[in-house]
Amino acid sequence: MGVRPPGLLSKGSLGATMSKKAKGGSIRQNSIRRWAGLFICPVFVAFCIGFVWPFIQGIYLSFCNFKLVSKATFVGLDNYVAALSDASFAHSFWYTAATTIVSLVLINVIAFSVAYVLTQNIKGSHIFRTVFFMPNLIGGIVLGYIWSMIFDGILQAYSTSILLDTTLGFWGLIILMCWQQIGYMMIIYIAGLQAVPEDMIEAAKIDGANKWQVLFKVIIPNVMPSITICTFLSLTNGFKLFDQNLALTGGLPYIIQPNGSTINTTEMLALNIYNTFYTTGAAVRGVAQAKAVLFFILVAGLGLAQLAYTRKREVQQ
Repeated sequence: MGVRPPGLLSKGSLGATMSKKAKGGSIRQNSIRRWAGLFICPVFVAFCIGFVWPFIQGIYLSFCNFKLVSKATFVGLDNYVAALSDASFAHSFWYTAATTIVSLVLINVIAFSVAYVLTQNIKGSHIFRTVFFMPNLIGGIVLGYIWSMIFDGILQAYSTSILLDTTLGFWGLIILMCWQQIGYMMIIYIAGLQAVPEDMIEAAKIDGANKWQVLFKVIIPNVMPSITICTFLSLTNGFKLFDQNLALTGGLPYIIQPNGSTINTTEMLALNIYNTFYTTGAAVRGVAQAKAVLFFILVAGLGLAQLAYTRKREVQQ
């Protein structure tokens, strides 16, 4: 009889070993299923208490007049009619839309360009990545006050202020948003660029494609998942912008309407809802709540539409 070499298993012993491993995996899966509820339930309860219930209650309160949540009077669609007929809310929507579109284009174009350069094996690329990402670590309120001082220092020579000119306030917000978000989007684009198959790029070069053709015909189609994520984040962040708007301009300057009401010309949607709820008076808190519900529908609808549009253009690798 021959001697089996050490470590060489027979078919029977190999099958038994695989059976034991499968059995062990099955036991672990059963244990996970058995105890999963113990770990999921506390998180689910906290989610319902902290998000689901306040969200449902907020929708209900948008149909009510209230000073206290416990003393709400149902008024139907009156709050929504008042919100949609509010000139300041309409102005905030168009101002927010313009700010979001401009910032979305600039942030993504610059972030992709920086990411593309930093993936070309240049010296010190890791240091540059860190420097570009650092502004994202600073809170929005702090950024707003820092840039407010910077702009006022620059504009003082021209005897003006960012609080006195709507155009200056607009571009001030754009600069602030770009400075804060470009580094974060750059990291996402770098991850997407590094995942592009090298053989596809080499094949395109062998076929005679120049750098621009490789970029637009090979690299960008393969980076579409990153473009989808960055576009979604830029879009939603632009519409939800609040603390930077509050700290940088506070909505100023304002104009007085013929009916005596005022419109803050650099006030975005989130700040408009905040001002309606806290500064206008308790009588219109239901209107502010209706604005918040409309705001949610708007942001959720735009975000989902953008995701559906860009995901259709993603290339399956």
